[in-house]
Amino acid sequence: MSRPPNRGPSRSGPNRGPSRGGPRRPSGPPRFVPPPRPPEPVDAGKQKEEAIELEGTIAAVLAGTMFRVKLRNGHEVLAHISGKMRKKFIRLVIGDAVKIEMSPYDMDKARIVYRIG
Repeated sequence: MSRPPNRGPSRSGPNRGPSRGGPRRPSGPPRFVPPPRPPEPVDAGKQKEEAIELEGTIAAVLAGTMFRVKLRNGHEVLAHISGKMRKKFIRLVIGDAVKIEMSPYDMDKARIVYRIG
């Protein structure tokens, strides 16, 4: 009596390998897809407030990459480094002239976006 050649594991049963048909869809009614929204009208009052750009000098270096920046008008603000300056490893020391951006909502905090010198 001859034996059949060994062809590896059987392809029948629950562990038959990866499916070739893609993910199975559940049977039943189709899923609800909401209609696309119409674009919202642009109101002058709802536009994003623009940042205020100013220049100043670094007055103090604080912990956690925070700086005290003295503006040309004498006002001092707490500022942090922008992400691009962190990425490029721009170093700031006391006395450096910097360009900052401030939000019109909080005039005590700022973001340093450029080192002038």
